[in-house]
Amino acid sequence: MTTPEPADRVLARASLAQGNPTGWFEQLYTAAARGEAELPWARNVPNVELAAWASPGEGRRALVVGSALGDDAEFLATAGWAVTAFDVASTAIEAARTRFPTSTVDYVVADLLNPPGEWRQAFDLIVEIMNVQAMPRDFRPAAVASLAGFLAPGGTALVCEVAEENMDMENWQSPPWPFSRADIESVAQDGVRLVSLETIRGGARYWATFTR
Repeated sequence: MTTPEPADRVLARASLAQGNPTGWFEQLYTAAARGEAELPWARNVPNVELAAWASPGEGRRALVVGSALGDDAEFLATAGWAVTAFDVASTAIEAARTRFPTSTVDYVVADLLNPPGEWRQAFDLIVEIMNVQAMPRDFRPAAVASLAGFLAPGGTALVCEVAEENMDMENWQSPPWPFSRADIESVAQDGVRLVSLETIRGGARYWATFTR
């Protein structure tokens, strides 16, 4: 018996065939809400590495990219950050608001490939954990440029993606589309510089920090 292909891959392939690199996110969240699919990234707890990083916000502004169901955003809010969290899928934003009805997080529907202009250099902390990797490589430069553009002078950007260096890329099925070290380092543009870069989780992911 053939194992069904995961819904995220099926929907991503169809969305890309239509020339829409991010449309499948809304479709997947909608299907998950109906009980017809699973969200492969849904853990209901904050990212382990983010929790270990845990820096007090003291009212400074943080931006969570691809905020999904809100776990990372809520964690940062409890640490004192003034958090804006966005996702391209309106269903994800609605779900996060429902999960955390008294939250101080500003949940926003927005597209990393076409972000609000007022976000330019507006945030002291950027958290990007395994979102850009969900876009085909052709769209990566624009997404990475947006990440760099969000970071305020003196701020910190945390970037985590699947690392290709220990993967069998010849037989890899996407999404995600793993990052090379050069891909991660490319966040260092527009005045942003790399502070540290390491592989984590047995070499499966990159974890990088940047500043401006």
